[in-house]
Amino acid sequence: MHPISELLNSSFRCVAVDLPGFGSLPRPPTAWAPDAYRSFVAFILDRFSNPVATVAAGHAAGYLIGHVAGHPGSAGRLCLVAPTWRGPLPTMMGRRHPAFRALSRVVDVPGLGTALYRLNVNRPMIRMMSLGHVYSDRSWLTAQRFAEKLQVTNAIGARHASFRFVAGELDPMTSRDEFLQAARRVKDPILVVYGAKTPLRSKSEMQALSELPGISSVELPEGKLAVHEEFPTETAAAIRRFLGAAP
Repeated sequence: MHPISELLNSSFRCVAVDLPGFGSLPRPPTAWAPDAYRSFVAFILDRFSNPVATVAAGHAAGYLIGHVAGHPGSAGRLCLVAPTWRGPLPTMMGRRHPAFRALSRVVDVPGLGTALYRLNVNRPMIRMMSLGHVYSDRSWLTAQRFAEKLQVTNAIGARHASFRFVAGELDPMTSRDEFLQAARRVKDPILVVYGAKTPLRSKSEMQALSELPGISSVELPEGKLAVHEEFPTETAAAIRRFLGAAP
């Protein structure tokens, strides 16, 4: 979110936060669960009352929708960038599987959990997944940017939340119907921004959300799941237009 916040700073005071269990700082060995993220979103929006808007990407957008559905006006206008509600493994498999939860518990075990995490989160795997699902331009993932991604995955305690996200254990909703029903209950203006090259299964969810009455949407000509990282200028411009700010 840093590039977007820099672009919006001329018109707004921007505050950026990492979801618990993510970011580059050491993280506690916690069995992260959706309720923790719901509580965190409520805490943040209570701390920064009456925002003009809240920008959220991926699963954070799903949690934001869920919160605002029951707390109108708490987040201002909602700017949802490539919003998701389902983790990578359930998306690829087409369903949640009990084995995913079991593996998430194994990841918590010292030694064994670290080894399992490294089998799935390593340099070749990160590069393959990033270029396959996250970024549309292969040249964007420079050596410096790749090193920054590795820093996040290598942080102490990173495996506890990261693996659960991949396994779908941190999903804010359990179905498309639940996702769309929550969005229908939101009374505040919503903008959905996503890239044209978003993986098809994820893109279909974003398009279903965009087709709801009263929701504005922008499909950028490029970009995948991290369209806000790869194309911050275009993403920020769409947000500015939605908020009525000067270009």
